[in-house]
Amino acid sequence: MTDDKSARIESLRREAAECRACPLWKDATQTVFGEGPAEADIVFVGEQPGDREDRVGRPFVGPAGLMFDKALAEAGVDRKRAYVTNAVKHFKFEPRGKLRLHKRPNAGEIKVCKRWLMSEIDILKPRLIVALGATAAQSLAERPVAIGKNRGETLTLAEGLRVFVTVHPSSLLRLPDEADKQAAYARFVEDLRAVGELAAEAARAGASGALARARGGLL
Repeated sequence: MTDDKSARIESLRREAAECRACPLWKDATQTVFGEGPAEADIVFVGEQPGDREDRVGRPFVGPAGLMFDKALAEAGVDRKRAYVTNAVKHFKFEPRGKLRLHKRPNAGEIKVCKRWLMSEIDILKPRLIVALGATAAQSLAERPVAIGKNRGETLTLAEGLRVFVTVHPSSLLRLPDEADKQAAYARFVEDLRAVGELAAEAARAGASGALARARGGLL
């Protein structure tokens, strides 16, 4: 089953590399698809690739990704067992001299790109999805989601998907005050610790259900 999932993800990755459904591909270096094990219990969804991700072709490898890795480690969540991706697969930016400054995707771009995200989720069938920031939450819920109000909550969407809402790690990098940044980081770690606990609970529930079905088949 895992090999089949892996093959389907790779096929989807190749298809997404040729996507021209919105104008973002014209200025981006490449499509940045998700990555992680096919048996991942958790799918983390960010906003879009940043400058470094666009150049390298992998998600969450820039400054925010490094902070994300550190927070995951402190929370006891193994990134090697998680799948990471973005709501939008091309880097949207505004040129500023030699710099390329992040520009938030609009609702149309989020909507167009959702087919790739939902295809990833449909193949992986994770126990839990984590929306990192407003763009990810909006893509999954198909409506604006207030992060401040819903942070730390698990939303159940129409498709039956369980989505835990928290901030994007890039928001921590933008805080100018070091004390505020440390406090925000500590809270982010707590959110990720809750994510790990929720995924573990779902795994235990799934194992119990499978055992009950197996026992039922023996009666």
